[in-house]
Amino acid sequence: MASITMRTFDDPDETRRPDKTQMDIVDLGTAKVARLTAQPGWTWSECIKPIAGTDSCQTRHVGVVQSGSLTVTHDDGTEMVLTAGNVYVIEPGHDARNDGNQPFVALEFESHTAEMYAKDS
Repeated sequence: MASITMRTFDDPDETRRPDKTQMDIVDLGTAKVARLTAQPGWTWSECIKPIAGTDSCQTRHVGVVQSGSLTVTHDDGTEMVLTAGNVYVIEPGHDARNDGNQPFVALEFESHTAEMYAKDS
């Protein structure tokens, strides 16, 4: 195994495109990383819930926002707006929406999330 691995999102291993969503995944061998783009008007409940089949997102997210903003509301009532430069952990049990006028772009570092999020079964 190589001691240094590099990939680019310009040539992802996989791209998923649910409604108003693009998820580009790169496989680094020991980890998977994803670039999530949610277009203006995107909501988890409208765009991803039909794929997930759960009342709220049950995926753990660890990432950093590159651009745009996303409002995340947890099942416990906690709400937070993520913006460019924010580093975040979002635990399972949440909904989210892009109320802005530009795409929300984030890099996700949780390998399971990169592997399974927004993936049709």
